[in-house]
Amino acid sequence: MASTQQQSPKGMSSDLQNTEAVSTGASKSKSPVSNNHKSPKQQSPVEPPIPTIAVFYAFLLVNALAAAFVPIQDCDEVFNYWEPTHYLNRRSGLQTWEYSPEYTIRSWLYIVIHAIIGKIGSLFSSRTTAEFYFIRLALGAVCAACETRLFSTICKTFNTRVGIMFGIVMATSPGMFHASVAYLPSSFSMYMTMLGMAAFMDWRGGLKTGMGMMWFGIGAIVGWPFSGALIIPLLAEDFALSLMTGDISEIVYRYLDGVIRSLLVLALQVAVDAFFYHEVTVVPWNIVLYNVFSGSSRGPDIFGTESWDFYIRNLCLNFNIWFVLALFVGPILGLQFLLHRPSTTKQSPIRSLVFVTPFYLWLAIFSAQGHKEERFMYPAYPFLALGAAIALHTTLTNIGSSDPARLMGKIPAKLKLYVVSLFVLLALDISVARTIGIVTAYRAPLQIYAPLQEKRFVHTEANVCLGKDWYRFPSSYFLPNGMRAKFIKSAFDGLLPGQFTEAKTGFGIFPGTWLIPPGMNDQNLEDPGKHVDIDHCSFLVDSYFPNVIPSPLEPNYVADNDTWEEMRCSAFLDASQTNFVGRILWIPDLEVIPARYRRRWGRHCLLQRRSGTK
Repeated sequence: MASTQQQSPKGMSSDLQNTEAVSTGASKSKSPVSNNHKSPKQQSPVEPPIPTIAVFYAFLLVNALAAAFVPIQDCDEVFNYWEPTHYLNRRSGLQTWEYSPEYTIRSWLYIVIHAIIGKIGSLFSSRTTAEFYFIRLALGAVCAACETRLFSTICKTFNTRVGIMFGIVMATSPGMFHASVAYLPSSFSMYMTMLGMAAFMDWRGGLKTGMGMMWFGIGAIVGWPFSGALIIPLLAEDFALSLMTGDISEIVYRYLDGVIRSLLVLALQVAVDAFFYHEVTVVPWNIVLYNVFSGSSRGPDIFGTESWDFYIRNLCLNFNIWFVLALFVGPILGLQFLLHRPSTTKQSPIRSLVFVTPFYLWLAIFSAQGHKEERFMYPAYPFLALGAAIALHTTLTNIGSSDPARLMGKIPAKLKLYVVSLFVLLALDISVARTIGIVTAYRAPLQIYAPLQEKRFVHTEANVCLGKDWYRFPSSYFLPNGMRAKFIKSAFDGLLPGQFTEAKTGFGIFPGTWLIPPGMNDQNLEDPGKHVDIDHCSFLVDSYFPNVIPSPLEPNYVADNDTWEEMRCSAFLDASQTNFVGRILWIPDLEVIPARYRRRWGRHCLLQRRSGTK
């Protein structure tokens, strides 16, 4: 058996001889599977060279910046999560068909958790936006804690350099910048994925299958059911290990432990949903039924489909060079195994491959689906980052060889250092340019509602109307308590959200959660009842782009100075007139930049009706 620093590359069989020895150097006298036996004397695990608390604060700083500045990129986040939370805490909000008791494909447990956090935030300020940003900051803190936990485990069980590279990918990638604080079940599943990975990865003190299954189970039950697919390769390794050790009773015990823990979480969810829906329902199963078994006339594909390469293009934008490394980590580890070269980490190439396989599996599954959205990749981001870190570490170890008999050994060390440094700096520069580009281009919806937070509007009862920009609405948290978001007719002909009922009944609290709302359907069919006449609008949100021709359904309200006056306008990227490079990266608005590469701008505005114009 190899030492703790370098393991024999013979494959999984060397891993199976003694799992504790892989990461601790323990003797082979005790089975690592049994939790009932005392572990042999272990060496103290190597701590990361960077204090764990410093790593946590670094992640927290990045996530706090995301909480403050990152725009909401998916209207599903607003209408399916922010709005129900606003209803629980503020008794008003927009309601989607998914929350109708007729369909019940959204769980209230996930909402309740965040509503409690928001309620705590409201103690510090009466402004509704304070509650919004407090929840976002809390999400960033939870994400930072999960990232730190996984970082520490990678350093101890794989390699310190792999851990540091993992941290760099997670902290600097544009994909993680918005996923870290997104109020979405897929982000929650990503948090749980990191904890589950850490549990399966750390064999010190015995296998932690039950704990790992619990974390993945929480991610699948409370978050997104499909994220449970990520555990398949990890369970396969665990099962193979148990067969090799020959103790079948331990397999049953560990799996039963994980199943029971997960079922307890499911029972809690069913109880919470029964309280709100006034009926017993299993939401994760409802989600699977709708997305997988609902047929062609229903299901997710009616909301749009994308080509098979959608996620490849998307991940190239959000992880750039790191995504390329993650794609090639499998061949790199396979080549290392076939050439019988020593492992570059404390784990064998086969075990390293186990922890990068979930990303390949996830990418294949969702690339095969017609309906694709960026958020669907969130749960697999930690596996992508780990794969990129392992690929880069393995590559650096090989090119760093000083053996004159090998080609890489003949290249001067300084030259190799320069090349590697340029590679990493290029990845960081692209990431920063992408992140700044997104924030500066699309942050206007988080800015224009600021005038409504002034004292003169605190108790104003009025309608803030949304037309063609309905999907950019950042949630009712940006409106004073007396104002309501309403929709006017635009060119969009799908189903818009309705309103949670604010009626008071004598049959229980939160009637909007269990009374069946009118005009809902699961086929994205338009309901005219969701629109109000523009004469009932005191405020209006509209965008102006110089090259867009107005239409009868979408006139240029910004230019209608006789009826509307501007309260606040912010620059919004005109993607249709901006060069490809300007759309994907930050390009400074300087005269020295050639005109064809500069970003083009429109205006996103909050308008107020002039008195006497109704």
